[in-house]
Amino acid sequence: MQKAVFLLFAAASLVAQDRPGLFFREDWKEIPAATPITQEHVANADVILSLYGPGKPTIRKSHHDTPADDPYYVWSGECTGNWAVTLRNRNASADLTGMAKIRWRAKQAGFRHLRIVLKLAGGTWLVSDQSDGPSADWRVREFNIADIRWRKLDIETIVENAWVDKPDLTHVEEIGFTDLMRGGGTPACSRVDWIEIYGAKRPLSAAASR
Repeated sequence: MQKAVFLLFAAASLVAQDRPGLFFREDWKEIPAATPITQEHVANADVILSLYGPGKPTIRKSHHDTPADDPYYVWSGECTGNWAVTLRNRNASADLTGMAKIRWRAKQAGFRHLRIVLKLAGGTWLVSDQSDGPSADWRVREFNIADIRWRKLDIETIVENAWVDKPDLTHVEEIGFTDLMRGGGTPACSRVDWIEIYGAKRPLSAAASR
């Protein structure tokens, strides 16, 4: 009996060893709100911000003095078209295979559903089938990457396309989010407080390191 318990514990320990650590986290700097959000608002010195889509000039970094615990966050309510925000580590790409995860704290309103955006090493853009829907208050959502199906994303228009079967997620260069919709003010928007990526670090491709 004791041997069986030991073997189960050992097996669980091996699985835990395969769980990747934190690749990066972004919380946004606690500085005044601005439209659009810029690199100046990125708190992590190793992370580079990119904005995409027709709505990119109107992606806002927002904050309010009340309530007292209001975070500094990305807000889509003023976006005049579809939009996407991505982040990349300036020193490495992410291996999002195995037990990789993405977590964020967000709050959507209206019919907005926030989805994961990935740029692969070969230049392919993907958007997730899983999403984070409307919520009355801030909520932490965790995604197991292995459970997600992906569609191609047109990064110019931020519109989803055909399904991609078993994409290679071993070298993901950019990671972000979109709700695939323009903003509709406070009643119809997405808000992102922070985002965490859990995956193994991989060397950047020559193109990505430029």
